[in-house]
Amino acid sequence: MASAQQATLINGYIPGTIGRIAELHGTYYAKHWGFGLYFEAKVATELSAFLKTYDPQRDGLWVVVKNGCVEGGIVIDGSHAWDKGAHLRWFILSDALRGSGWGRELVATAVDFCVEKKYPQIYLWTFEGLHAARHLYESAGFRLVQQHKGSQWGTEVNEQQFVCRLPVL
Repeated sequence: MASAQQATLINGYIPGTIGRIAELHGTYYAKHWGFGLYFEAKVATELSAFLKTYDPQRDGLWVVVKNGCVEGGIVIDGSHAWDKGAHLRWFILSDALRGSGWGRELVATAVDFCVEKKYPQIYLWTFEGLHAARHLYESAGFRLVQQHKGSQWGTEVNEQQFVCRLPVL
């Protein structure tokens, strides 16, 4: 735990972010869920496309860095915040940081950003079985609103959408 505390939260893009976030997703989901090339390529492609239009006034990107290496991250895509909601995406932590409190910190930072921007809601897509992540989402105010079998990540899973309705201040 002491080594996890030496990590730092950085707001915004740093070199290596795209590759490392794609790598963390690719290795974790291959090992635990059997996802393959399609999924890792989808993460890398969509994260790259997002960052080409990234606007820090509208979008959020936070990475956790330890010893110069990206060890986790989370994104808020605010491009459709006023009609569909802000989209929470690419939340991941390395094995070295799982269970250290950084996941809760990343989710709280993303939600706080959306509250500050006065976005009406945040949504995310995930799938059944990611119990630790679901616990973090629900403790931050997200609620399951729909689920169905699907294969948007290249493997059939029970896809779930969670929504967090934010207070209008």
